[in-house]
Amino acid sequence: MSWWVVIEEQRGTGDGRSWSLSETFPHADRETAEAEALRLAREYQPAHPWSPKSRKVLRGPGGYLVIVEGRTSTFHFRLSVVEEI
Repeated sequence: MSWWVVIEEQRGTGDGRSWSLSETFPHADRETAEAEALRLAREYQPAHPWSPKSRKVLRGPGGYLVIVEGRTSTFHFRLSVVEEI
């Protein structure tokens, strides 16, 4: 079995925003996957906004919700740590 970090983020603008699976990162164990998820929560550059001003990282069951505020809009993405079965 392996553990994965998956990133889901908002794509598009205005009413055309939708959720999309952006990246997947397989890992051999849960500890490594959780460490990578935390690193990505702090460092991953989402598709939007183009000019990020600030970032809030919120931890919840199984991963993180990251809110990125740009010059004109706010976007968010999720990082989940999941097990392949």
